[in-house]
Amino acid sequence: MRIDDNEGVSASSKHLVFAYYVTGHGFGHATRVVEVVRHLIAAGHDVHVVTGAPDFVFTSEIQSPRLKIRKVLLDCGAVQADALTVDRLASLEKYVETAVVPRAEILKTEVEWLHSIKADFVVSDVVPVACRAAADAGIRSVCVTNFSWDFIYAEYVMAAGYHHRSIVWQIAEDYSHCEFLIRLPGYCPMPAFRDVIDVPLVVRRLHKSRKEVRKELGIAEDVNVVILNFGGQPSGWNLKEASLPTGWLCLVSLNIHPASVYVAAHILQETAIGRHCASDKFSGARRLRDAIILGYQLQRVPGRDIAIPEWYSRAENELGQSAGSSPTFQVNENNSLVESCSDDFDILQGDVQGLSDTWTFLKSLAKLDAIHDSEKGMEKKTMRERKAAGGLFNWEDEIFVARAPGRLDVMGGIADYSGSLVLQMPIREACHVALQRNHPGKHRLWKHAQARQQAKGQVATPVLQIVSYGSEISNRAPTFDMDLSDFMDGDKPISYEKARKFFAQDPAQKWAAYVAGTILVLMTELGVRFEDSLSFLVSSAVPEGKGVSSSAAVEVASMSAVAAAHGLSINPRDLAILCQKVENHIVGAPCGVMDQMTSSCGEANKLLAMICQPAEVIGLVEIPNHVRFWGIDSGIRHSVGGADYGSVRVGAYMGRKMIKSMASSILSQSVSNGNGGNPEELEDEGIELLETEASLDYLCNLSPHRYEARYADKLPDFMLGQTFIDEYSDHDDPVTVIDQKRSYSVKAPARHPIYENFRVKTFKALLTSATSDEQLTALGGLLYQCHYSYSACGLGSDGTNRLVQLVQGMQHNKSTTDDGTLYGAKITGGGSGGTVCVVGRNSLRSSQQILEIQQRYKAATGYLPLIFEGSSPGAGKFGYLRIRRRISL
Repeated sequence: MRIDDNEGVSASSKHLVFAYYVTGHGFGHATRVVEVVRHLIAAGHDVHVVTGAPDFVFTSEIQSPRLKIRKVLLDCGAVQADALTVDRLASLEKYVETAVVPRAEILKTEVEWLHSIKADFVVSDVVPVACRAAADAGIRSVCVTNFSWDFIYAEYVMAAGYHHRSIVWQIAEDYSHCEFLIRLPGYCPMPAFRDVIDVPLVVRRLHKSRKEVRKELGIAEDVNVVILNFGGQPSGWNLKEASLPTGWLCLVSLNIHPASVYVAAHILQETAIGRHCASDKFSGARRLRDAIILGYQLQRVPGRDIAIPEWYSRAENELGQSAGSSPTFQVNENNSLVESCSDDFDILQGDVQGLSDTWTFLKSLAKLDAIHDSEKGMEKKTMRERKAAGGLFNWEDEIFVARAPGRLDVMGGIADYSGSLVLQMPIREACHVALQRNHPGKHRLWKHAQARQQAKGQVATPVLQIVSYGSEISNRAPTFDMDLSDFMDGDKPISYEKARKFFAQDPAQKWAAYVAGTILVLMTELGVRFEDSLSFLVSSAVPEGKGVSSSAAVEVASMSAVAAAHGLSINPRDLAILCQKVENHIVGAPCGVMDQMTSSCGEANKLLAMICQPAEVIGLVEIPNHVRFWGIDSGIRHSVGGADYGSVRVGAYMGRKMIKSMASSILSQSVSNGNGGNPEELEDEGIELLETEASLDYLCNLSPHRYEARYADKLPDFMLGQTFIDEYSDHDDPVTVIDQKRSYSVKAPARHPIYENFRVKTFKALLTSATSDEQLTALGGLLYQCHYSYSACGLGSDGTNRLVQLVQGMQHNKSTTDDGTLYGAKITGGGSGGTVCVVGRNSLRSSQQILEIQQRYKAATGYLPLIFEGSSPGAGKFGYLRIRRRISL
């Protein structure tokens, strides 16, 4: 396609149907829409304009059967006495009357209409509900504007009372469903839009040349003209000629070349036919949540502050962002956070990617050398970790920063170690690790480390020093150090078993295995040798014990930082597998690999689809605009190192061994009998099928129907460890050990991954199906099935069961006026507490229901759950930062 100044946008080979919604606020929007519509029609497309403006605004410029006008008013703009006087309260009340009260009927009508005209694309200038209607209809949409009603009404709310703020939240939520914003000059902050394309002014075309206009108005060529264009002014204004410079003339007119009309029409056509894709897409309200504060901050004009409305921050907190659940920052009145961090560090390599928590972490690094000035009011343990961190780095040398998020287990969970397909979402909360290499003679050692080396009579040798923030929350030591030579046994690395015992000898320092273990794994698996001292600073916003993979985030961020500092090229998949070895063999937790894979390989706002055999990423699944996932923490601490998780894993491996044995027995009988007994039955089953089952590598490679037909009734519900060992010798799991005196559940742990794999495949297929309540109901039903299967394995808990029941209550007691709801929930990860995953419609009403569940849970238990929502890139997508502190002269 080309853009031609004479002919407009060239014709497309594909005929498209555009639905173009125009706000009811004055004629200015309609007049600029006319030109874009004219060019789309000239390119061979049909355009249905939804407007409250008179027909002549369009028909005087466009005479074509491809133009259809539908007279509907879906918003009302501002109630004004004149062009400069706005009645704020009346405007809000009018909007409620026009767009809020009849909202359900509006959405129903618009979705049906969009389907009836077979719309390919929706454009809004700038009607909020049009974006939501398009999403509900499964049609892509964009907005074209230089202001949005959420921003305009925000100022009205501040004057009329912040109890009206739900109007603004709903408008911004509607806008957040659009794909991107075509932003016109003179724009205000528009935080609901994350993806933006800037274009010049879009105005009506010229009918007369500059020379013709001057001649008609009697204005000489040498006269300077200033144009004032502001519609709706009252007559009788007395303009002061003395305010004009000598030789200047003021006109109320418009004389701007409309080349940008072609640009806007070009973008719309290219996007509609699929040739333009916006950048990384945030889901619905999540985009709004991230953008509300950042949008104001990042769009500030240099030298001029734009105040963030105080009620915005308060309402943002009410939407569930608990204090401390993720890094936040204070708006500096003089400089933005980005500008401040840029002043503190030179970023020599890498990209912060606009992540506010990374800027916050960099800012915290910059404050370390001034830590002694801020000790007042700190807890003793916090003061200790901050002091230790303050002496950790040599500021004249480079520091490497890595970032890895936690994850929300959407589907798959404990079936990962049985080879299931899993669907995992990297969450917003992440762990940051700063790492510095130093020559041993240059390393700044803590006093006790110096004393240790002196006692050994050592010259300067490589030392590992770690500071981990948050020790006061987790009741652990804030620091750890060791000589790296302790990882060597002669000229070889020590065994994983020896390392596990080393870290386990002091419970207060067992946490260090997650960080230091990455070094030993790299030594053992890749033959890396560390000649320099290493200083780690670990700061994680992924809360521990909540079932959102706090350990995987620490491991992946730590190993990523080590790899970056030493120039090791390790792809994200291989790095995740190495990190799993840290957890399995050094920490001693028998987890599968999905946690580390998600933290390493995940991408923001997408589900990582992976077959855990052992770790095959099959793709990234887009989360549809109308679907949203939340995590709600039960407050019951979860641990994959606990007895329940380990015993269920043992039971699953026992079941696999028994199934293999049964299949082998049937095969051997057929051979010894020369296919005697019942040859027809064996022929129906197939020798190859039985041979596959006799060598079954993963339980998930056994189909549910095959399991039910041949093995389900033969597996015992429970079996004593000693009885199993006597009959089968071993369960063939390298990371768990059978307790001979313990009775293990077998049937439920073996059945769960077989059916879970089927559920996950179905869930993945449903995500790409047509948008409907039936789709969401089916997705939710699969989550419920998974939850109760966990309970059958013995991995449920009172807290997670209560949360799932609260979701069910919301789902089945919904009122007919609700425009959003929740559809299902399940326990996640290793179970026995932790977090539940909730699926629902991406809408403000759903967010409100999540908050209501949060409050009901608190009322019943006394614990206010953390809410996890939003997403961020995995460590592989983030890469790393190589930074150096700017030293003030």
